[in-house]
Amino acid sequence: MNKADFVAAVAASAELSKTDAASAVDAVIEVVKKALKKGDSVSLVGFGTFEVRKRAARTGRNPRT
Repeated sequence: MNKADFVAAVAASAELSKTDAASAVDAVIEVVKKALKKGDSVSLVGFGTFEVRKRAARTGRNPRT
């Protein structure tokens, strides 16, 4: 499912126009991005938790060699 499909599903589920649903989805994404940039985690009960984690660098390989 891509963003357009998600917006259409939200619009149908909440009985909103697609433009209103797109605005709502964009607003949610922006709030999550801002929280993650500040170092906070976002927990949506029944859906999941978004958080930034540090990972070790991955070793790159050249497939032609």
